[in-house]
Parts: sequence; structure tokens; C-alpha cells
Amino acid sequence: MRIIVCVKHVPDTQSERRFEDGRLVRGEDDVLNELDENAVEAAVQLVEEHGGEVIALTMGPEDAEDALMRALQMGADRGVLITDERLAGADAGLTALALAAAIQKINEDGGIDLVVTGMASLDSMTSMLPAALATRLGMPLLGLAHSIEVDPGSGRVTIGRTVDGYDDELAAAMPLVVSVTDQINEPRYPAFAAMKAARKKPMDQVELAELASTPAGALIEGRPRVIEVLETDEVVRESTGTIIPDSGDAGARLAAYLLEVVK
Repeated sequence: MRIIVCVKHVPDTQSERRFEDGRLVRGEDDVLNELDENAVEAAVQLVEEHGGEVIALTMGPEDAEDALMRALQMGADRGVLITDERLAGADAGLTALALAAAIQKINEDGGIDLVVTGMASLDSMTSMLPAALATRLGMPLLGLAHSIEVDPGSGRVTIGRTVDGYDDELAAAMPLVVSVTDQINEPRYPAFAAMKAARKKPMDQVELAELASTPAGALIEGRPRVIEVLETDEVVRESTGTIIPDSGDAGARLAAYLLEVVK
């Protein structure tokens, strides 16, 4: 099996976010998107079971190599970074085009069986990319999987998911796109040996000019590229809250306080 797993380099959710010139400042305490760790783990487990190759793919500035390195440490075989100044501020639609172009380019070298993504990125939380990517690739989408099984003999992928109170089991033929939730697995923590081995794995960079010959790459030229943040206001807590120490009657005092607040 040849699997591409799409990942993203995002600001750490515990770090302070800043905006400059209408853009979110990146490169300060950025990490591999936490929900993409589940996608990497799912892809690696499938290759461990069936054999093959996992290619980690991302789009972003050169610092985004750190996200790919983390994926390599977790078991991916090689990384590919799409980096181009013209992609700065890209929306979900343009991001999908760029990733699709890179996947089509990789596909020319031997075929792709599966594209795996996380359910969302923790910086923008649009959850739009898996569907947009599947559309640009002309592939089926099995979304929000909490389990995944591959039958190499029939070439079919079956997922389980829970949506709107219903448990679904869906299947489609490869090649296809699958997005996974954080319920699908527990991502592995790389051992020191895996971290050391990751530094010897191949890491490639590509620019838009190298993808222009692909169907998706041909659609990028002339497309509006920038999302600009017009205004931001930091939410500041007005107080530290009310602390009720427990001296044996904290429950009653808390109830009385709540009754007073809601009046």
C-alpha cells in the first residue's frame, strides 16, 4: 500500500497567539497538529499490517518541516513540503488544490492507494479540507472514521463512524480519501531510536512551479490566495473569579452563591 497522510504545522494550543499585518504569526512554538497525529498513526498501522509506504505531506513555510519530522519519527517513510510565498494566507480551497497537485505529482511515480487526513486543524477548525481535497482528486471520501479496515484483495476500505447519533459502516474502493477522528487510536510516542532514524529519511521541498503540470496545479494560477484578518480583540477575563474555600459547608455556600448570581 502507498498512503499519503496530510499534516499541518500549527501554533501550539498552549502558546500565545499573535497577529501581525492581518496574519497569524507562525513559527513560534508551532507543532504538528494534534488531530493529525491520529492520521499518521492510522496510516502507519495500516502499512505495518499490509506493507507499503507512508508519505507525510504538508503545505507551509520552511518551518513546517518540523511537522513532517514528527510524522517521520512516528513511522512515516518520507516527507514532502509544499512551500511557496504565493501560498501565504491560503484558504481551505487553495490549500486543497496545492495538496491535490502534490498528490497527483507523487501519483505519477507509482500510484496512491489512500490519502489520510485528520478531522480538523486546531488553528482554523474549518474541517473543510478532507472534502475539498477529495473533490479536487476526484476520489470518494469516507469521513470521521473511528475505525478503519483495508482489504487488499478486493481493494476496499471500510470505516466505522458515529454521526448525529447513528453508528455507520461505510465502504469504498481505493484510491480514496479518509479523514479520521481522535477516537481511532492512541498516537505512539516516538522512542529515541525512532527519532534518530527519522533524520535519515528523505524530506523533499516543492514549489508551485513544479506542480503546474498537474490537473490541480493548473487551476492554482490566478486564484485569489489571501485570507486577511481585519480585526482582532484579545479576550481578557475581568476578574479571577470567586473562590469558595471548603470549611465543611462549601457545597451550601456554592449553591447560595449560584442562586444569587442567577437572580
